[in-house]
Amino acid sequence: QVQLVESGGGLVQPGGSLRLSCAASGFTFGNYAMSWYRQAPGKERSLVAIISSVGGNTNYADSVKGRFTISRDNAKNTVYLQMNSLKPEDTAVYYCKAVAPTPKYYDYWGQGTQVTVSS
Repeated sequence: QVQLVESGGGLVQPGGSLRLSCAASGFTFGNYAMSWYRQAPGKERSLVAIISSVGGNTNYADSVKGRFTISRDNAKNTVYLQMNSLKPEDTAVYYCKAVAPTPKYYDYWGQGTQVTVSS
């Protein structure tokens, strides 16, 4: 059974940091690119960051470049999102997504973790 379990969300003050984790099981983690999305109330879910299957390539939304860092540990089947210099507009539910390597396979989503940036 495929599982993506996010953790590390919470309440943080503006300027603070959080590290999200997403632990994967039930599929060949090392074959999948991994990504983080977020969805704020009343807004569509949008891509925050993505990392290639072996971790050599990353890409970020313009709004988080220079503040967020995506990384992965294939030995632990885990992807991370280090979030620094957080702003109130970063408040959202954050989801991890496993990106299928070919259309033959499925994408997988986690259940999400809430991040709230507020003083």
